[in-house]
Amino acid sequence: MKTAPIRGLAAAALALVLAAPGAFAQAVVEGRVELPKALHTPVMNKRYGIISYAGVLAPYPPVAVVYLEGSFPHPSSPPPARMVQKDLNFSPVLLPVQVGARVDFPNLDDTYHNIFSYSPAKRFDLGRYRSDERPIPSVLFDVAGLVTVRCDIHEHMRAIILVLDTPYFAVSDAQGVYRLEGLPVGRFVLKAWLDSRTTLSRPVDLNAGSALRADFP
Repeated sequence: MKTAPIRGLAAAALALVLAAPGAFAQAVVEGRVELPKALHTPVMNKRYGIISYAGVLAPYPPVAVVYLEGSFPHPSSPPPARMVQKDLNFSPVLLPVQVGARVDFPNLDDTYHNIFSYSPAKRFDLGRYRSDERPIPSVLFDVAGLVTVRCDIHEHMRAIILVLDTPYFAVSDAQGVYRLEGLPVGRFVLKAWLDSRTTLSRPVDLNAGSALRADFP
């Protein structure tokens, strides 16, 4: 009599696995992106995290955002993120988030900041606020696209929020090396964002338990 509930749970677990055979299958993609040379050396010594040259916005020094594109379930609330203002700059200067994520903008400087964006994907203006003011301003990013973030008081401050319609993304290191883990099984498109005009892509086939090497030469 005591074993009946256990058998019932086991049967339910087996039914779940049979109903969704790929639910627990995961894959890994790793590789290297050939990063471009910096478009333009910043005028102020390493204070520009995002530089603009001939209308192109790019991270300085160069890095890539690598992400998997496909049809994925959308969580009710993607994980939140933070873009800190510290030493009169943004950190990080390049922030990928999933559509529907909320980003906090804490001010850690002993001065006012006024964070804003006029980008089509998200327009906002947080107004002037100090580090000791609460609550911390935050913004919901609900449309995919590139959002350029600026400070109305310190004109050299610039950052990019890349709003992606996928939960699978990573920022490469300074050598272009990246790794994506916990990926679903199937055929997808792998993309590497380099700057506001350049996104590379290639198809990938992901198998359960596999580790695929995918470089962007």
